[in-house]
Amino acid sequence: MNRRHLLTGIIGLPASAQAARVGAGATVTRAWYELRWFYLRNGSHAPRMMQLLRDHYAPAAKRVGIESIGFFQPMIGDQNPSVLMLSVFRSADEAAGAWDTLFHDEEFATAYAAAQYPEPAFERMDVTLLHAFAGMVVPQMPAPLQGEGRHIFELRTYESNSMASLRTKVEMFNGGEIQIFQRLGMAPVFFGEGVFGRNLPSLTYMLSFRSLAERERLWAAFVADAEFTKLRAKPGYSDADIVSTISNSILQPMAFSQIR
Repeated sequence: MNRRHLLTGIIGLPASAQAARVGAGATVTRAWYELRWFYLRNGSHAPRMMQLLRDHYAPAAKRVGIESIGFFQPMIGDQNPSVLMLSVFRSADEAAGAWDTLFHDEEFATAYAAAQYPEPAFERMDVTLLHAFAGMVVPQMPAPLQGEGRHIFELRTYESNSMASLRTKVEMFNGGEIQIFQRLGMAPVFFGEGVFGRNLPSLTYMLSFRSLAERERLWAAFVADAEFTKLRAKPGYSDADIVSTISNSILQPMAFSQIR
């Protein structure tokens, strides 16, 4: 089976189903995630950037086999106005070569060049490359909402003060915290350890909710959860021991996002 088709086929399955597919003899390695923030200026930036991503980037990525599955704008956070693009790769080398691959697509290269006039379509960008946790090796799509409804998404980044403390926090997620999120219905999309990017060492993950009210309710349930209380009471597992900074953004998916 083609490796890319295998990855695409597993995306969206519950964790137990992922494990079953992997255990059945398929070789599924931990995915690589690229988070690419495009920072815009108020005015003409936003509509021109939306057009570039919707009409040219997304189709070109599909043509060349890049798993670009998420396009988001912040509802709450300090990145406005901006766009977040989430892409999935099989390897770090594939991620590093993605834009070279895109620029060999003549239609995209022409559209990208045109988008730079009379001024660039975005002001600057930040890129972070993440390696999926062993506890959730590929992304999971949230269950579809009725009609044209879209989820809201929370992107959270935990910075640690050393690689050792980051390893402990990753261990905490793989050792039960991911499963608590899933049991409570917080519908995690991915978990990844930062490999390249800003403010390392760090990890980043994304959760999905049907509404802001549901988010508030489920986070309250998580904090009060007996299993989580027991987990964080283990020596060395408190936030004070292993996390130096927590940042988060509340995101809404764009109309052409595959994750929605």
